[in-house]
Amino acid sequence: MGGKKFGVLLCAEDSDFVKKTYGGYFGVFVKMLAEEGETWDLYRVACGEFPDDEEVESYDGFVISGSSRDAHGNDAWICRLLTLLTKLDSLKKKVLGICFGHQILSRALGGKSGRAITGWDIGIRTVHLSSSSEIFSSLKIPALLSIYEIHRDEVWELPPKAELIAWSEKTGVEMFKYGDHIMGIQGHPEYTKDILLNLIDRLVKLNFILDSETEELKAKVLAREPDREAWRRLCLNFLKGGL
Repeated sequence: MGGKKFGVLLCAEDSDFVKKTYGGYFGVFVKMLAEEGETWDLYRVACGEFPDDEEVESYDGFVISGSSRDAHGNDAWICRLLTLLTKLDSLKKKVLGICFGHQILSRALGGKSGRAITGWDIGIRTVHLSSSSEIFSSLKIPALLSIYEIHRDEVWELPPKAELIAWSEKTGVEMFKYGDHIMGIQGHPEYTKDILLNLIDRLVKLNFILDSETEELKAKVLAREPDREAWRRLCLNFLKGGL
């Protein structure tokens, strides 16, 4: 697997906490996914930093991060990202979308996303994996996996020809696969407990959630561990293997 080249399309602004603790969200993804001999590059697409057409050709795959922005919005950088994702699809580049990345991939391929009818999902969620999807059976992944979630948008409608491969009681589209080269995950396989706890505090300060809710939310986060290693194997094999 050595010698491969990947890019992170960063759609979020790094918090002071994540910068200090992990060197930014790029550092979080690299820690989870990078292996010896590989090259990993950062593109702050939310700030207008995009790979040019010649650079795109040289990559084996890309990861799209989460974001505080709406995947159904029309900010200039979001529209530019949609164009890039259409190109990556035509080139059959491996693309893994996380949270916002999952939603924007769906939109780029012809699906729809928007505000979740059931509101915010914050904490740890049990996800049901499709028994018919080869991606799980080949890796001997269990039928149920827990994952950190923090989102208020969701995929409403899958793109044509996309395969629904995971769902939960809260969210109908937790994961989808498009061909052999694109996969979206609504949850955050890259998050650690401290990142999620810090984000809950930030949401309170931004008045997205009530201060009275934080104690219960944090208690639920602290009570369980997500299946981080299984998610890591899944993401690694998708990006670098034959899934």
